[in-house]
Amino acid sequence: MRHLKKGRKFHRKAGQRKSLLKGLAHNLILEGKITTTEAKAKELKVKAEKLITLAKKQNLASLRLLIARLPKKSAEKLYYEIAQKYMEKRGGYLRVIKETAVRKRDASKMATVEFV
Repeated sequence: MRHLKKGRKFHRKAGQRKSLLKGLAHNLILEGKITTTEAKAKELKVKAEKLITLAKKQNLASLRLLIARLPKKSAEKLYYEIAQKYMEKRGGYLRVIKETAVRKRDASKMATVEFV
């Protein structure tokens, strides 16, 4: 039973999983919109929304935590640009749109993640 077990494993070890989500978050912040599998999109939404909430605090400690969790370029963009847009919003910064098309090679369901 998976009681109280949060998150998806993606058949990866912890370090690989962390790196995967870090890379997805980095690309999402820089591009504003990415397409990935549904499971990865749902997991990314949770992680990225927590990072946005952290960036909204606008203090030195939150900036340093963002730099520790993301590449510097995306952490600064999140802190100085994206967080400013969502100061008045209390959550729901991202949207996951399920696509009807499936990936050709393995028939995975695809989804798009974008900022609201």
